[in-house]
Amino acid sequence: MRNRTYETPTPRQMPEALNIEERNYMFVVLLRFSDNKSAAGQHMAGHQEWIGRGFGDGVFLLVGSIQPSAGGAILAHGTSLADLQRRVDEDPFVAEGVVSAEIIEIDAAKTDDRLSFLLA
Repeated sequence: MRNRTYETPTPRQMPEALNIEERNYMFVVLLRFSDNKSAAGQHMAGHQEWIGRGFGDGVFLLVGSIQPSAGGAILAHGTSLADLQRRVDEDPFVAEGVVSAEIIEIDAAKTDDRLSFLLA
């Protein structure tokens, strides 16, 4: 295997679709329970740690339950779709098939003043 060195492109070198610094992407992650929902208890501690890392890294803004008992939802920001997908794949609930994950990408254009930081 060959060692490779990669340079991080500057924002001007990056294609528009990949330039998260100049775009206002938000993500809604839907974690819907699967037929393996009964295994949730076994993986809850790991799932909670995973959620804590998301908040600690400043990526997760909100986490909550989809009612009634259908799974969970996450509002994420400040990351790329590829990085978020890797993060979601690391969730023990996803890795163990307790939930299926769907990521919805939103290019934020306008917000209430209370959410104006999302457009910064």
